[in-house]
Parts: sequence; C-alpha cells; structure tokens
Amino acid sequence: MPGLCSLTVRAGRTPYLRASLQQIKHFSSSLRTCDYADTLPNLKIGAHTRVLFQGFTGRQATANVKESLEWGTKIVGGVKPGVEGEHLGLPVFPSVKAAQERAKPDASAIYVPGNQTAKAIEEAIEAEIPLVVAVAEHVPLHDILRLHSILKTQSKTRLVGANCPGIISAIGKCRIGFQPLPCFAPGKVGIVAKSGTLSYETVASTTRAGLGQSLCISMGGDPLAGTNFVDALKIFENDPDTEGIILVGEIGGTAEMDAAEWITEYHRRTTNPKPIMALVGGRQAPPGRIMGHAGAWTAPGEPGPEEKYQALERAGAVMVNHPEKFGEGMKALLSNRFGTTSHGSVFGNQRRGMHTMRRAMLGRQQSLPRTQSRTLYIKQFQALDMLKQIGISVNETTPSASDFHLSLTIDRTALSPALIASTSAGFESSSSVRIPFAYTKGSFSASDLVVAAVATQLGLSTSAHEKIAELVQALWQIFKQKEAFVLEVRVGDSAPGNALEVRGARFGFDDAAFRSSSRQKDVHVLRSVEEEVPEEVEAEKDGIVYVKLNGEGSIGTLVNGAGLAMNTVDALTHHGGSCANFLDTGGKATSETVKSSFRFIASDPRVKAIFVNIFGGLTRCDMIAEGIILAFRDLKMSVPVVVRLRGTNEESGQKMIAESGLPLHAFDSFEDAAKKVISLARGQ
Repeated sequence: MPGLCSLTVRAGRTPYLRASLQQIKHFSSSLRTCDYADTLPNLKIGAHTRVLFQGFTGRQATANVKESLEWGTKIVGGVKPGVEGEHLGLPVFPSVKAAQERAKPDASAIYVPGNQTAKAIEEAIEAEIPLVVAVAEHVPLHDILRLHSILKTQSKTRLVGANCPGIISAIGKCRIGFQPLPCFAPGKVGIVAKSGTLSYETVASTTRAGLGQSLCISMGGDPLAGTNFVDALKIFENDPDTEGIILVGEIGGTAEMDAAEWITEYHRRTTNPKPIMALVGGRQAPPGRIMGHAGAWTAPGEPGPEEKYQALERAGAVMVNHPEKFGEGMKALLSNRFGTTSHGSVFGNQRRGMHTMRRAMLGRQQSLPRTQSRTLYIKQFQALDMLKQIGISVNETTPSASDFHLSLTIDRTALSPALIASTSAGFESSSSVRIPFAYTKGSFSASDLVVAAVATQLGLSTSAHEKIAELVQALWQIFKQKEAFVLEVRVGDSAPGNALEVRGARFGFDDAAFRSSSRQKDVHVLRSVEEEVPEEVEAEKDGIVYVKLNGEGSIGTLVNGAGLAMNTVDALTHHGGSCANFLDTGGKATSETVKSSFRFIASDPRVKAIFVNIFGGLTRCDMIAEGIILAFRDLKMSVPVVVRLRGTNEESGQKMIAESGLPLHAFDSFEDAAKKVISLARGQ
C-alpha cells in the first residue's frame, strides 16, 4: 500500500500498548527502512559550514546576516526568486538550485513568512541542501505533514524547525537562526531545547558558570519537528567537543519520553557517560490548553509533564526546576565525572542538590473551557453536521459503556497522521492502540491493514470492517480537506443490524492555515469568541498569549516567550506562590506589549503583585526596562511589580528599574525575585 514506510503501530513503552495483537506484528514486519536518519551528521555545523539565506533581502534576514557575518559565520549569499545581483556584498541567486550549483552551501537559513516556508523548504530539499533551518512561526500543520512525507523518502537533507531559533556552534562561530549572540561562549556543553527563551536562559547560565557551549540545537515549539531530542543526543554522544548535555523539554508529545529511553540505554552501554541535565516546562499548565507554542498541548493519551519529568529522572538525568541552575549544576557534574567511574556516585550525590526540594507535585489547576489561542475547536453539533454531510450516520446520545472511541490526529514521533482506537473515553494506554500512517495515503477500505488493526483493538467482527472503513475514510476526508489536527468521535452500535453510528464528536482545526495562509475561512467563521474568556480574546488582538488560570492565584506574570512563561509559573509554584495567569508577550517585549500586558493582568482583582520575567536576547534589557517604566506610569499602576531582567544589557536595565522612583523591584537572581514577589502577594 502507498506510504508503507510510515505505517507503524506504536506498541511497547508509550503510550499505546497491545504488543500481542497479531495485526501489530504484521505491521512491524511489513516496514521498509527509511533513511532520513542518514542526514543526522549534517547537524554538526562549525567554522567550515557554508550558509545560504532564503528570503535574503528581507529586513529580518538582512539584520541577521550582518550580525552573523560580524560574529564569524561563513555566509555565501542568498536567494531572491527570479533575481540576480548583490546584497551586503554577497551574491543574490535566482533560485536555491542556482545557489547550490554556484556557491555549494552546506546549509540554508529560511527567512520567509510562515505561509511561504513550506515552499522554501521543498525547494531546498529538491536542491539537496544538507541542512535546512526554518525559523518561522505559524507554518500550517498540513504543509509540514506533507513536507515530512517528502523528507522520509530521501537521505540528503536534514530539517531543523520550524518555529525555532535555529542551530548554533559557539565553537565554530556558525549561527543559523536568530539566537542572541552575546549570551554564547565557546565551550563544552551541548544544549537541545523546545523553547527558545528557555534555551537562551540555559546558554546564559552555562556561560556565567564558565562552561560555554559546544553546539546548541533547537527542536522548536511546533508539533512536528524536523529534528528531535534523540537526534540531538546522538550527535552530542559522539561529539568530542561536548562534555555535558542539557535537554529542555515541555508539555506536548512524547519526545521527552523517547529521550528518557535513549538516556537509559546510553547509561547502560557507557562506562563513564557524559552528564545529562534536564528541565520540563509546563508542569503547572492547565489540562487541555495550548500554552503559547503551537505544540505546547497534551493530547489525550499523551504523557503529562510530571510523567516526563519522572521518566527523565529515572533515566539518570539530573532535573532542575529553573534554567538558572544548569550552569553551576553542570559544573559540579563535570568536575565529578573524571573522578569516578560509578554512575551512581556521580548522579546520586548530585541529584538531591539540584532539585532544591524533593516533594510531591502540587495539585494541578482545573482547566477553563477549552478556548485556544493557536487552534480552533468547533461545537459538537457543528462537528456532527460535517459527518452528516458526507453520509455518516449520526445520533447524538449520552455516553454508554459499550461505546468505543476513535481519534484521527498527528503522531509527533512518526511525523505523520495517526489513528487511535480505544475502548475508553480518555484514550488510556491500557485500552488504546495508535496506528501512524502515511500522509500520502489515498483511501481506506475494509481490507486495509489500518482498518483491521482498529477492528481488532475494538474487538469488532469481520462484518464490521466495512462500516469502520467508511467512518475512517470520512474522518480522513475532513482531516485533509479542512486541515484538522484532531478529530475525535464516540461510536456505538444501533439496532437493528448493529450498524455503527457516531454519538459524539470533538473536532479541532489548525488555525495557522487561516492566520498565515487565509485558508479554511469556512471553518474559522465557526469560532464563537463570545464564549471565550474576554481578556484572552482581547490579548490575542495585541499578539499576546494570555491564559487566565483558575484558583486563588495572587501573582500576575508577564514573560517574553512561551517556554519561559510556562517555567515561570512552574517555578513560582515550586517556591510556594500561586499564579493567576500565564502570559507570553510573543517573544518581543516592546513598551506597547508591556502596557497591554499590564492592563490585562491588573484587570484581574485576584492579583496582588506582578512578576515580570524578561530575558533580553534580541531586545536589549535597557529598552525593556524603559518600556516597563513608561507603561507603569501611563497606566498609573498601584500593584507592586517585581522585575527580573537577564540577558543583553541586563545591568543597565536593572539600574533603570531601581532608580525609577516607582514601586518596582529589580532582581538578577530568579530565586530572589520569586521570594520577593511571593512576599508582596501575601501582603508582607
């Protein structure tokens, strides 16, 4: 059948079991080997790497090229479709193919908007560019699904991203992305992260500790990443420049669980393994919400953040609750590494100190109604209407114990669509099977291997295969035509004849297709903003991701970057605080976004103190401080504000805050700032 390379049944560790199913065994034995993994060495960039830019003459690319050239990156030119000439003293090529023939680039940095990113990546794949780095947000999910179906069929091009700051060799002075260069120093620590801002904090921490970095790889915040944690770990394992490894994860997907498996095996086969530290962001994220990053959400059946944390810890990674602790922690681990060959003595002696406190997880906050900032869930009757229109029997009823559940969604490890069949509404691992399949698949029939696996899992008779195939085909039609990311249905038998009918549905659609490409307007007009949290809707208009948390939270948070915002809520909770909101300014804290953010936070009567946690990377801390002071004055704020500024020009920014004469409290250390804001929120 077409695309069999991508057809697998996830069995064994996570999170869908049933390895005893004969159908699963048949699938596993039917697979052919794909060779995208052969492109892993392309990640080892350095002084030798010749970098091309797509979108070369744009404003962002121009600024990035100037910085990177000055730092030492070897840039050989760029592409502007149909145009030849010169820009910044470098050649402009009319196509990637022409650039490949004349300049022989080793890597391409793609600096085009999200709606053009897929086309640019595909052009680079066709030209067989060894490494492609895509930094844009809002790349439509189905564009990425199609690209991954292409990447799996070749062994020349490796993708990093999308929605990521890129990859950077501090030793080789090779920067492919938009990382803040002042934070980096040549050194010995390899870093792989989902979050950009958390990776910058991690870099700054290792620089302050005098360790520096060897190679930093971004997995990115999208659901489907071109390069994942295990890919990076394999590079770090064999990299002579890398002596210690740091992994920064977050909610969503199973990449951290895959990494934990790899780390366990690595320690088993290695006498004196390189020390590994890790962090998992979003441990306090409310269930069912998307936390800024397009991929920062936990689908039914996926492991939660606490499960990921524990898996990494069991595997031997030293866990921290804030990236500020990575530098000194890694320094201690590296100093011990060569003093003993005992795995237990290195990790056992250090782990307790790295935690700051070993305790049970605090109670998870209850979720608000499922309003989303990066996706759209339609109402059940609207989802059922979609099914009716293509001939599926629908009968909306209350749940029955005999009902079964199907979900057509994405598999973040297989980088493809996947069907999940379950006898439980929560898609628990013991009652579910996940079956990834190729995005290029045409249709489903009663004799299809996927349909057979679903029927076997659900205990359905052979006579039911045709009805299951019809339902799966209908879901697949909606999934592709309407660019969905998850379609869940509850199904039961209807008498007479035991025909199948859909009794409930929950459909979610990718809004990047609408936001960046103006596709799927008919779906997105179904959004009911009047049923969403008003402050969240208003914040979205200003490019701010604001999530109002339930409970008695008394601390308002204002943070630049989704990963850092999640970790801020986690860390404040760890220190005994209670947060009223999650707020991501979108990665760029200007005076206007700061002012809007303060307004949303202060509108919540629960807030007794505000914690501003900004990492000044591309935006300088002194500029951020000025924006905070102006916004505070303009809004006549009365709530005390604690400001932690780190990054570029941090001392200047802290001084401006301290000398403002306003009730603003400036800090460098996160722990000191956390203690202060918690104290203020308690009225102390």
